[in-house]
Amino acid sequence: MSTSFSVTNTAEFFFCGDSPMLPTMAQADPDTLLMLRYKSGELDAFETLYQKHRGPLYRYFVRNGQSTSVAEELYQEVWMKLIKSRLNYEARAKFSTYLYQLAHNCMVDFIRKQSRRPQLVGGLDFAEAVDETTQPDRPLQATQDRAALLKALDQLPDDQREVFVLKEEVHLNLDEIALVTGVGRETAKSRLRYANSKLKELMAISLGVSS
Repeated sequence: MSTSFSVTNTAEFFFCGDSPMLPTMAQADPDTLLMLRYKSGELDAFETLYQKHRGPLYRYFVRNGQSTSVAEELYQEVWMKLIKSRLNYEARAKFSTYLYQLAHNCMVDFIRKQSRRPQLVGGLDFAEAVDETTQPDRPLQATQDRAALLKALDQLPDDQREVFVLKEEVHLNLDEIALVTGVGRETAKSRLRYANSKLKELMAISLGVSS
């Protein structure tokens, strides 16, 4: 995937005297600091964020049942929204939480416009290629039968599948998942528990083993 972004090299940063006043979140999360630097006009900071998150973001859409063409469209939309809103960015949460809130909202808007949810068709070749160039030891790849897991994942209800992907692919914690999906922590926890239970059951059936 190659995408060219045109950005404006103007923004405001946070200064007090000669020292920047970085929010606590920026001190705790390197990606948040990169986003603040991008906000201040450092285009290299955006490139670093893009290279780090491009693979997981694309996989988020594919794992959530989108076709390759839809995943590509939503992927582009998220990055363009991030670019357009950079001057309004505030470090209220980790950058990954902010990014996937954008992604979640874009996907929900798309699904609402459809008469039915697109099924997981193709796309795995491209997703595999992205995996190999980013983090080849991701949890979804570590399974004994990855194809069976992806098939089982596609059979989950949308809300359960999304929390599972956010936990296992994006490595968000329950509080972050709750923020991204707009639900309470206990609801996110319950969805993840049901997802894990159902996946275990489906995998056992698919692989012909006892659960």
